[in-house]
Amino acid sequence: MTILITAPYNEAGRRELESRFGKVIYKVWKENGRAFNAAELNRLLDETQADALITEHDDVTDEVIRKHPRLQFIGVCRGTPSNVAVKTATELGIEVFHTPARNAQAVAELFIANVITFLRKTLPAMEWLKGRNWQKGAHASYLQFKGNELAGKTIGMVGFGAVGQRIAGMVKAFPCPVKFYDPFIDGSFNGYEQVGLDEVFETSDIVSIHLPVNASTIGMIDKKLIDKMKPGALFINTARASVVDRNALLEAIENNRIRGAILDVFDHEPPDAIDYRLIDHPNVLATPHTAGATDEVEDHHVTILNEKLLNWAQTQPVGLLQ
Repeated sequence: MTILITAPYNEAGRRELESRFGKVIYKVWKENGRAFNAAELNRLLDETQADALITEHDDVTDEVIRKHPRLQFIGVCRGTPSNVAVKTATELGIEVFHTPARNAQAVAELFIANVITFLRKTLPAMEWLKGRNWQKGAHASYLQFKGNELAGKTIGMVGFGAVGQRIAGMVKAFPCPVKFYDPFIDGSFNGYEQVGLDEVFETSDIVSIHLPVNASTIGMIDKKLIDKMKPGALFINTARASVVDRNALLEAIENNRIRGAILDVFDHEPPDAIDYRLIDHPNVLATPHTAGATDEVEDHHVTILNEKLLNWAQTQPVGLLQ
């Protein structure tokens, strides 16, 4: 069996696959400078005669999959296989695996870092200091940049999957009460309160979005919900931009109806003019979709996917994977 890997995949992970499946061809997308488009991926699959594909960001379209029905599986090194025509793969009997929670630690750590940075006014204080504004005997910095502690703030999660749960575990130590809305979770989590969506927005000091993109979540966080937020509340989105009505969020920020926002995702990447109104606002801390960008995340997805593939291989008929 030949596996084409275009995702970043460490050597130990590749060796493990070779020992179980056979040949591994490594053509990581990073060497291309960008993800492979459908035409490029078609060419690679044709050239390698691969029986399976492990991808990260490439365009695994309906056309690509139909042109290569011999694929036995497609492994997707992402939290959701959003770059793959999963319906087509399923129709053709091709298994699709992905790596939920691969970036949970990375996103959770940046959440903590950026919330504290925002509450303590760290970035404007640094700019003030670099601007040579510190005068002898003055207490301007102490007064101007007096911030707030994270401890005691109620954090409300919309969606309580791997990332939300990891954040909740971390903020226990501050301590911070945690409320969450997630209709797909049945049962209690010790120390966390499951509530309705309206209550998350009405009662939280920090509202954090952790939703996937699907037909039911696009535009789900609308003006009606944002208007329910407390005047001093902070809005955070490290998930997907399309689940939030950005115009309603921008209006709330520009009219000082909420304290501000921490954003890692935008409706257009690269951003358009409205996105930049959010990014440039002094009450917004914005990062360029890097919440999950750590070297360790690539090791995590190898561990998660290899475990799934090795378990799957045990269920296949003898000789099929040769």
